[in-house]
Amino acid sequence: MTNLLKVACVQLNTADKLQANIEAIRTHVQNAATQGAQLIALPENALLMESPSVARTLYTEAEHPGILAVSAMAKQHSLWLLLGSVAVKTDNSGKTVNRSILFNHEGIIAARYDKIHLFDVTLPNGETYAESARVLHGAEATLIKTPFAALGLTICYDVRFPHLYRALAQGGATILAIPAAFTATTGQGHWHVLLRARAIENGCFVLAPAQCGTHPGNRKTFGHSLIIDPWGTILADGGTEAGIIIADLDMRAVTHTRATLPSLHHSRDFTLKTC
Repeated sequence: MTNLLKVACVQLNTADKLQANIEAIRTHVQNAATQGAQLIALPENALLMESPSVARTLYTEAEHPGILAVSAMAKQHSLWLLLGSVAVKTDNSGKTVNRSILFNHEGIIAARYDKIHLFDVTLPNGETYAESARVLHGAEATLIKTPFAALGLTICYDVRFPHLYRALAQGGATILAIPAAFTATTGQGHWHVLLRARAIENGCFVLAPAQCGTHPGNRKTFGHSLIIDPWGTILADGGTEAGIIIADLDMRAVTHTRATLPSLHHSRDFTLKTC
């Protein structure tokens, strides 16, 4: 594996017009590729953000025009491209899985991850989300060893479940991917601190491409795509507008940080005593 890796996160304001969303992605990927990015990550729901009040457009993985288009982009630019997530039909239940797909430099799918933790919450301001009403839970964590790093795949709400990231890090992950469509409300309080915590406690780089702005159904997302190093330092922040952020990762920082704070090796089993 190489020590130096140039990565990019694409920040999107995805709407309900698939072809327009694909073209926006194409422009940002071209921009990042021109600047030398070897790994580009797109956010959750990168291809389509439809209002919960309308019938969804359902595609299988093999027939989804957006998946095919992103695959072609990876091949065209000869780089690794993470489709942060896309709704994929897997049965006739009317539900989908929220799937993250990693394409290699030839446009071939190298790894898939179906979101395990679904966003079913009612926020203090009255916002209500019920992801499980339309999405099936995933059941398997995904760790993929690429030529440049071992990459752990997760999605958005997963970030609130630190045991998932500890398992990925102890399995060898050096980069944690956390593509998201974080709400503006929760993002203001929790986005930066949660992502920095996942980087620090696992000694990993974090790539967190995000959605931003207002989407169909008046859904508002926080933006602020982040690239974070294993010490918890923010290397790049995407702010609130669509675009890209780029950073150079020195993968030796993972080894150095874990040697300095070897907490991955200090985990101990314990029992819970209640008094």
